[in-house]
Amino acid sequence: MTAHSWLRRLTPDPYIVAILSMVALATVAPVRGAAADGLAVVTKLAIALLFFLHGAKLSREAVVGGLSHWRLHLTVLASTFALFPLLGLVLRGLPGFVLTAPLTAGVMFLCCLPSTVQSSIAFTSVARGNVAAAICAASLSNLLGILFTPVLVAATLGVHGHGGALESVEAIALQLFLPFAAGQAARPWLRGWMGRHGRLVGYVDRGSILLVVYGAFSAAVAGGLWSKVSGPQVAILAVVCAVLLAIVLAATTFAARRLGFSTPDEIAMVFCGSKKSLASGVPMASILFPASTVGMIVLPLMIFHQLQLMACALIAQRWAARPMTGT
Repeated sequence: MTAHSWLRRLTPDPYIVAILSMVALATVAPVRGAAADGLAVVTKLAIALLFFLHGAKLSREAVVGGLSHWRLHLTVLASTFALFPLLGLVLRGLPGFVLTAPLTAGVMFLCCLPSTVQSSIAFTSVARGNVAAAICAASLSNLLGILFTPVLVAATLGVHGHGGALESVEAIALQLFLPFAAGQAARPWLRGWMGRHGRLVGYVDRGSILLVVYGAFSAAVAGGLWSKVSGPQVAILAVVCAVLLAIVLAATTFAARRLGFSTPDEIAMVFCGSKKSLASGVPMASILFPASTVGMIVLPLMIFHQLQLMACALIAQRWAARPMTGT
């Protein structure tokens, strides 16, 4: 790999640049009052459409085919919903001068989230891993995250959304899972149309998250976000997220080899078991936390997301460079 291509892979993802632009826009021109209420309604509709399209796009055959790798899926789920939360609890023990309580809560929330779908599959494909297993593992993580994430957040942070823990699960199920299930049901009729308009899901995905970020940071700015977070605190947060990512990458690699997985299965496990979903995390945060705190809560997730993209791009290229023969 040339120095130019290596530096290009470290360039911030355009989507992250767009998210940071929404943060900047919310800082200088936050939405308020009736406009904020209108934006909240539009955002919920956009998120529902997003999960409907994800449901219509996901192949049931790929999911059923991938379910045979049950050891891989259990290991990915253990990393996502057990190892990450345990590490989050450890990080909660950091003294207040390292991370403030709100940022620590954001890191804990990050640790409770499901894995990504699109980037996990994409990196597995680039690295010549088991793509079918990655599709199944990442999709299963997201589906179970609708139930597991609010329960984990309630258990670790004592946050129950706008009601109790059950109400949080119900809210997430109605806003995320119900549209997804409707999309799966409509897939036989939409399969051809989705094939011709595959980029639409990407546009809705990115657009809905940008709306949520703008609304969340508008409320946070109105609540004095930037008077509560300094530049050095953001730098420390980035180091904490990098250490968290490095530990999980090492742990998933060790577990895959200890369990005797083939290299393609190891690739799928590492990429699916080390990521956290921005697409699921931001909507969940808007459901589980008060609007004025969502900006602070998702800040660690935004930083972690960029770090995982850069790190996994480098790792995928290294795996892709291995000889074609054998595993």
